Amino acid sequence: MSHIKIPKTNAMRILDGAKIPYEIYTYEVDENDLSGTHIADCVGLPYETVFKTLVAKGDKTGFLVFCIPVDREIDLRKIASETGNKRIEMLHVKDLLAVTGYIRGGCSPIGMKKKFPTYLDEEAGKHDRITVSGGMRGVQLLIGVRELRNITGATLLPLTQEQNETKGE
Repeated sequence: MSHIKIPKTNAMRILDGAKIPYEIYTYEVDENDLSGTHIADCVGLPYETVFKTLVAKGDKTGFLVFCIPVDREIDLRKIASETGNKRIEMLHVKDLLAVTGYIRGGCSPIGMKKKFPTYLDEEAGKHDRITVSGGMRGVQLLIGVRELRNITGATLLPLTQEQNETKGE
């Protein structure tokens, strides 16, 4: 039985260099479904421990990175004032590679081209470890929340809409 060799990503190299332990979870990429919930299902982990990385631009602060559970929606109005902005807009997918060095479905909060202010949803504080993208499609990294916060400089904040909120209300 042979193991598939996973190439080291920038995120992995940074974690290795900082001697931060992590576990690699791999899954088969479905180009028609890059959703975080699909990825969580593929790796067999609960949605509340699998986090997606979103990049936005604040009118005052510039680019910002947010990590939220895959089954939740970001609340841009809620976090605008928390981050010193009046308005925040999500980064267009076409600009993601140029800004972060990563593509949709493989965007890690670790190892972006530049260090941006990073925010981790408060849900992460309920867990010892969570998974984030490993920096390429098909790879997730299980990492300690404390270690993730240390390596990214992330601040814990409530970033998502309440579970009972729906769009348009």
